Amino acid sequence: MIRFLQTPGPIKKYVLGGLLTLICISMAWYLVPTGGSSSFGTGGPEKGVLANIGSEEVTTQDVQREARQMLQQQFPRGGSQAAALLPFFSRQAAENLISQKAVLVEARQLGLRVTDDELRDELQNNPQFKQAFFPEGNFVGATQYEQLLQQHDLTVPIFEQSVKDEILFNKVRDLVTGSAAVSDLEVRREFERQNAKVKLDYAVLQKDAVLKDIHPTEPELKAYYERNKATYNNSIPDKRKVRYVLIDTAKIQDQTTVTPQEVQNYYDQHGDDFRVPEQVNVRHILVKAPLPGPDGKVDPKGMDAARQKAEDILKQLKAGANFADLAKKDSEDPGSAKEGGSLGWIQKGRTVPEFENVAFSLPKGATSGVVQSSYGFHIIQVLDKQDAHLKTLAEVKGQIEPILKQQKASQAADAQATKLLSQARASGLDKAAAAAGLQLVSTDFVSRNDSLPGIGNSSAFMEALFAEPDKSPADQVQLPQGIAVFELAGIQPPSTPTFGEIRGRVETEFKNERAAALLSQKTQELSDRARAGHDLKKAAKELGATIKTSDLVSPDGQVPDLGAMSGPAAVAFAMKPGDISGPIAASTNGIVFSVVDRQEPSEQDFAAKKDQIRDSLLQNKQAELFGLFVASLRQQMEKSGKIKINPDEMKNLTRAQSGEEGE
Repeated sequence: MIRFLQTPGPIKKYVLGGLLTLICISMAWYLVPTGGSSSFGTGGPEKGVLANIGSEEVTTQDVQREARQMLQQQFPRGGSQAAALLPFFSRQAAENLISQKAVLVEARQLGLRVTDDELRDELQNNPQFKQAFFPEGNFVGATQYEQLLQQHDLTVPIFEQSVKDEILFNKVRDLVTGSAAVSDLEVRREFERQNAKVKLDYAVLQKDAVLKDIHPTEPELKAYYERNKATYNNSIPDKRKVRYVLIDTAKIQDQTTVTPQEVQNYYDQHGDDFRVPEQVNVRHILVKAPLPGPDGKVDPKGMDAARQKAEDILKQLKAGANFADLAKKDSEDPGSAKEGGSLGWIQKGRTVPEFENVAFSLPKGATSGVVQSSYGFHIIQVLDKQDAHLKTLAEVKGQIEPILKQQKASQAADAQATKLLSQARASGLDKAAAAAGLQLVSTDFVSRNDSLPGIGNSSAFMEALFAEPDKSPADQVQLPQGIAVFELAGIQPPSTPTFGEIRGRVETEFKNERAAALLSQKTQELSDRARAGHDLKKAAKELGATIKTSDLVSPDGQVPDLGAMSGPAAVAFAMKPGDISGPIAASTNGIVFSVVDRQEPSEQDFAAKKDQIRDSLLQNKQAELFGLFVASLRQQMEKSGKIKINPDEMKNLTRAQSGEEGE
């Protein structure tokens, strides 16, 4: 429920994400690939700056922040899969931000500007900002306005400039897409495409059945191997021998102690980390406000009914009813209702102002009257209160000691690794490890996917190992469990397997290739026979295909064996009853179908949906137009040298990483 009441994040999202902007810009790269190349020219961007676009710049920090936000939107729970995709999102974020700046530069060259009046109108009327800055139509005042932005680490000039940039961007988009139009015929065709339904008889030829009859001879397999030998060249990857010593940070940490004075010093230096803000433990009962109608207005009668319901609940509470029982029964906030209305401890700045003002003003144990917010009508009860205070050293000692141990262990591991590496480069890792009393691990030839003792399956270690040239000196790599100091002991280059070594693979590939060709040939024959005789069932029987019948299916539906009707089978919606299709490749099946029945949508359906379809088609056309414009603009600016990209920064941002760098 806290998420339901928390102040929405559009202020921060608007500035950091520019989500609408990025969606529009992304269209350019999906519709018209430009290769993402640039003219570097001379006098390129300085370190920390990814690109100069005219007088604008995109910093590496901008891209990192944007990439993480995009990653968070796609993978809210994070995890190794999300981390592995960070380079991809960094590339996309970089291209998006460069294109965004290119549009803004072009806008200013066209003489487009954003006035302070336009800025104020945006803040006052855009739903993303209106509730925060102009509740009930009145400005919150300069002081509160600044405080609201500070909660998101924003200053007034930075925030207002980013909003102006968004307005300016939209002006260009509106200018470019103003010519887009959708005809009545296009609307009708799209409606029929989306809403017609067909019923099919379909004949299925299965690849597995064809495979059973394929029995290649040894000469055929050897000939296939020779014919495709180029695809097997160096298909056995290179391998490497390695010697390494793992300096385990956890083991060092177990042996590390911290003194009371060190704990005291840390506490004194990090006092702000242990400050507890004012907070209240609250529960509430919510009666939701009715949603706005198509005209954007809320029904006054519905609002009055919601308020009256809240008043009735309040009367029951005043008469002695149990708050938790009423919350479970009557609260329309599903997140907290099952918990008796409990929201737990909340801090200032975490809820909508109307709710927060009442919650923090009530004494412990008190119940509010009916409180209206943008979500509806609340009855709030304060269970407990806690003033802002600094936690005592005794309270946080258990938090500080592990931090200090980890810091000291990390420093000790770094020092040990540095010394070991220096000695290894001077006299070899074997002698250096022996002198330090550390365990040396030596491997046979290993591949990139092998698991190593003490290290496990580590992409970071393998990337470092396989990047080392032959006869290179000892090196080190940071790992989650510590630091590995390693020495390359040998390289086994990639090799091409003999026929005997991969005979099984060759046979499988031969049979699959032959089966696919035979299946395609047989499916074509099935279609030709069915069309010639105007009888799909007879042709299917002659060729051993299985006949099935579908239900009435729409364009977004699925048919067993045939798959999604939005794929190759979409041709069915352009056919008449009795028509027989050509050969259809569906997964591992070959299929031919006949349209048995076609159900047209009604005129009543068309009348109800035509405006929605027109809007959708128009938005698609506008997105395509703007995508083409952005792609063309990028190409022109790159060609003229107005866009200069720092290749080193781009490489650093988009290379595979074992972890994220800090901002």
